[in-house]
Amino acid sequence: MNRKKNSWLITTLLILGSLVILFPLYLTVTIAFKTPLEMAGNLLALPKTWSFDNFAQAIEMTNFFNAFKNSAFVTFFVVIFTVMTNSLVSYAIARNMHKKFYKFLYFYFLSAMFIPFPIIMLPLVKQTSAWGMDNLVGLIILYIVFNLSFNVFIYIGYIKSIPIELEEAAIMDGASTWGVFWKVIFPLLAPMNATVAIITSLGAWNDFMLPLVLLSDREMATLPLVQYIFQSQFSTDYNLAFASYLMALAPMIIVYIFAQKWIISGVMKGSIK
Repeated sequence: MNRKKNSWLITTLLILGSLVILFPLYLTVTIAFKTPLEMAGNLLALPKTWSFDNFAQAIEMTNFFNAFKNSAFVTFFVVIFTVMTNSLVSYAIARNMHKKFYKFLYFYFLSAMFIPFPIIMLPLVKQTSAWGMDNLVGLIILYIVFNLSFNVFIYIGYIKSIPIELEEAAIMDGASTWGVFWKVIFPLLAPMNATVAIITSLGAWNDFMLPLVLLSDREMATLPLVQYIFQSQFSTDYNLAFASYLMALAPMIIVYIFAQKWIISGVMKGSIK
């Protein structure tokens, strides 16, 4: 009887959780295809005619393809350099945790996860502006640095599960420290690299706050930033806005659907092992 009760409870919670996620997505899709007149009627009803006019207008108003190019540029380089640098830093710390300096670094990086972004937002804007980093390259560098704390946490847990004997054997064969990492350790980190790459891409693509406070040139705006154009002082053009939201969300929704197993398994391996 207890098992049946638990089963019904879990099923009910899963259904409610699914509705919380799927209902906003349903509204996004239907409103994106509706006309303003249809919005005045039943909000939950399907569009009478599935028109793509909203998407065409949204593309023109937001300069969508330029913003898409900026987001793709930032996301691509953030993912590449985050995986390469964060894994290297994590390896150095994991294999030297017995030394006080590296143990201090480990807890120092972890402590960064407890600092809210709004606390450092204004000093960050002033500093990056003074250094000429208020552009896409500066944005990429900051994403790499900000991702370090969480990635060190999950990378180190995974690296500790790799037998150190593999490295000793490579060193005996004449491999340098760099050679050991890139030829032995880095290939073994493939599941964790995939997890970090996916989480990083989702974060960089969808982030709104950091580009908002950092980028000064409108031509450098990423996709989340250009969504502001549909909001005026007194109203919001929901049809065009939701069409634009859907186009911006679509690439990451597709990535997450096919990559969610990597995210779950990678985080579990990094935090448990």
